[in-house]
Amino acid sequence: MQKAPKLQRGSTVAIISTARKISEQEIQPAVGVLESWGLRVVFGKHLFQSDHQFSGTVAQRLHDLQWALDDPEIGAVICARGGYGTVQLIDQIDFSAFRNNPKWVVGYSDVTVLHNHINQNLNIGTLHASMPINFPNNTDEALESMRAALFGESLHYNFDGHELNRAGQAEGELVGGNLSILYSLTGTASQLNTKGRILFLEDLDEYLYHIDRMMMNLDRAGMLKDLAGMVVGGMTDMNDNAVPYGLDAKQIIREVVNKYDYPVCFDFPAGHLDDNRALLMGAKIKLTVSGQCRLEFN
Repeated sequence: MQKAPKLQRGSTVAIISTARKISEQEIQPAVGVLESWGLRVVFGKHLFQSDHQFSGTVAQRLHDLQWALDDPEIGAVICARGGYGTVQLIDQIDFSAFRNNPKWVVGYSDVTVLHNHINQNLNIGTLHASMPINFPNNTDEALESMRAALFGESLHYNFDGHELNRAGQAEGELVGGNLSILYSLTGTASQLNTKGRILFLEDLDEYLYHIDRMMMNLDRAGMLKDLAGMVVGGMTDMNDNAVPYGLDAKQIIREVVNKYDYPVCFDFPAGHLDDNRALLMGAKIKLTVSGQCRLEFN
């Protein structure tokens, strides 16, 4: 997997939105943080546009993403927020310039569309990390991990074990992201080949039965069978019906993968959490699952 060049003080980063609309007021705290890292921040032409729930029409959002990917002066493309809408753009993007001049594409949640499509089709790494809308509530550790990743510093994480963990060690490329998005991409040109890879999952505000539906879909699509390992992040603010499902989200995931023997760890600090640690998607990692868990990027 090809890695984008690390940023340096003075590097330019672009903030765009491929999904939900955002205001200038909401984004200013993040601009201050990025500038404190020594970065020059520029905005997409249509960043603060509004088209119903979206940050502009499909054409406007497409223009901003294409510009940010193409401009050789931009070292990172930071998505302002998630929501929904990135999938409306993905098949219209020309990745030719980006392929020849890779740069960091940063975000999570709906930005999983970009992570998966780029990792799978271009063999270029991306950065699963916080977005400007979240900066005011992020932990210092989350923001520092994003800065370290962008500037090419080494990343490794130690975190507590979980009773549902399946012990073991694994090495492979880290891929994945938001479970709902992975589910929506099955059967498309953006679906991941997960064989021999370590799959990361997280999600927000889903019904428990739908977690099972999505996991069953990934399993039937062959995406869980030949993994090297699995990392589960935040499964945040889950919902249940009046008649309870009977398992929580983590238990559902573990039950679906019980028939396999690769290591699985839960409660990694990434996803829809204030403590959303940066993950280099497409990078090779070593995963150790035991009483204490460790994730190391090569």
